Amino acid sequence: MAVRWGLLSTARINRPVLAGARKSDRVTVTAVASSDPARAAAYAREHGVERAHGSYDDLLADPDIDAVYIPLPNSLHVQWTLRALAAGKHALVEKPFSRRPEEVERVFDAAEQAGLVVSEAFMWRHHPQTKRLAALVSDGEIGRVRHIRAAFRFGLTRTVDVRLLPELDGGALMDVGCYCVSAARLLAGEPERVTGAQVLGESGVDLEFTGTLGLPGAVTADFECAFVPPARGELEVTGEDGTLYVAEPWHPRSDGIELRRPDGETTRLSVPTADSYQLELESVSDAIRGEAPLLLGREDAIGQARVLEALYEAAA
Repeated sequence: MAVRWGLLSTARINRPVLAGARKSDRVTVTAVASSDPARAAAYAREHGVERAHGSYDDLLADPDIDAVYIPLPNSLHVQWTLRALAAGKHALVEKPFSRRPEEVERVFDAAEQAGLVVSEAFMWRHHPQTKRLAALVSDGEIGRVRHIRAAFRFGLTRTVDVRLLPELDGGALMDVGCYCVSAARLLAGEPERVTGAQVLGESGVDLEFTGTLGLPGAVTADFECAFVPPARGELEVTGEDGTLYVAEPWHPRSDGIELRRPDGETTRLSVPTADSYQLELESVSDAIRGEAPLLLGREDAIGQARVLEALYEAAA
């Protein structure tokens, strides 16, 4: 039986989530909620969603919803995840869960007590390209890893955007730098030290953020993220026997991973095309049904929040 999902808001990120759900027989999006009943109804009609609720609490009270996807502004993630758990719903929480590890721990304590599943929505972690990259590194394809380089930046042209509001925990590190942090942690473990620098915009959030992570085994990771051009998203892992380069790590569209040897030989490693959002929804739904372990659970979410908090403290 398909897990029945509800969308807690009409955020733009819902579009690829809905598209991914339509490709799966293990997931169905049954309802959407908005603080504006008319907006919820219009959204449901436009996207073929069965039910519209005029408040988030009404959706959480719907007995036919098993799980909720929470794409609300960052500062509201913890509050509404706790309310979802109190209502007996599993939750998939859009990244970044929080920059405060104690809040994330509180949520997972509540989830474990209620016997419910909570996961942070890093869709890129579910893609075959990411899994292939991690396997190549762990299998020693490039030898001992020495350095990781990651970037995710784009031009945010809107002057009114929740990602620019400090009271909603906006900022480039929270929105896109979190992918770079996730990659470093996946490939080399939990950072032992961090440094960070930020360029603040008029609203007070970081428009640009650069960081260095000191990782186990004398591995370093450097990353950059920004809301200003040039647009760039890439990931490079350098080892003693070669380099793995991914031109589109966060939203894979091109064909795979480049394996670059010290002698100049380059091999392109193909990976299957896939919908990251479909795979993410299916993965969490399988965990809800008890059919598979959860890919991104408590330890990953808390570890992610710890690094974000440390980076902001270092930059300050």
